[in-house]
Amino acid sequence: MATAARGSTAVNASEVAGKIRRAIFAGELVPNQRLVEADLAEMYGASRGHVRTALSELTVEGLVERIQNRGARVRSVPLEEALEIIEVRAALEALCASRAATRITDGQIQDLREIGRRMERAVEAGDQGAYAQGNTDLHSTVIRLSGQQTAAATIDRLRAQAVRFQYRLFAKPGRALQSLPEHLEIIEAVCSRDPERASQAMEVHLLSVGAAIQESVEEAGQEAGREAGQESSREPVPSRS
Repeated sequence: MATAARGSTAVNASEVAGKIRRAIFAGELVPNQRLVEADLAEMYGASRGHVRTALSELTVEGLVERIQNRGARVRSVPLEEALEIIEVRAALEALCASRAATRITDGQIQDLREIGRRMERAVEAGDQGAYAQGNTDLHSTVIRLSGQQTAAATIDRLRAQAVRFQYRLFAKPGRALQSLPEHLEIIEAVCSRDPERASQAMEVHLLSVGAAIQESVEEAGQEAGREAGQESSREPVPSRS
């Protein structure tokens, strides 16, 4: 296997960084997971030098952290930072929605509305995976339609840093029913070619995502506290002798 990896060193550092970045974004590499250069080199068919350079690039982006004498690992983003990231995303994606509303063509309107219909069908079927894909497609399409390449690159990096909170939110019961009207309003605003309405709809949606993430984390903490209390109450009481 090592021989095959050495024979495939055409994969450069930028490509390796892209593969690792996508794996983090998809949740295939999880927070605090160790990133061993030799394993990554074999996995992606790259030299260890290219892997090392890729990890340095991802460290600058805030996706990876290096621990002295322990190597690299996927960076775990605390809740407070994740909420800040959502606020920055809200500002950037509101700009993108506004620009998309001024640039969208008739054909693109049909494509965007179809994403909305797919999300509605996913909610009706209770298909969380399809709804999550629709969410990704909607945000990506609006960003692409905006033509804001710098904003797009920044949003990708920010989204990857807070990905574990997004996955937790997708799994929350009833979240899709809450967010669907927000997504449909974004679609309607962009398709109506109303930049101010589109900007506001996107900002409202993403700020509601931040609030929902905070609520989800707080609920998880309360549940953990209740379970700890129940476990403590089951412990045997020492007999008095």
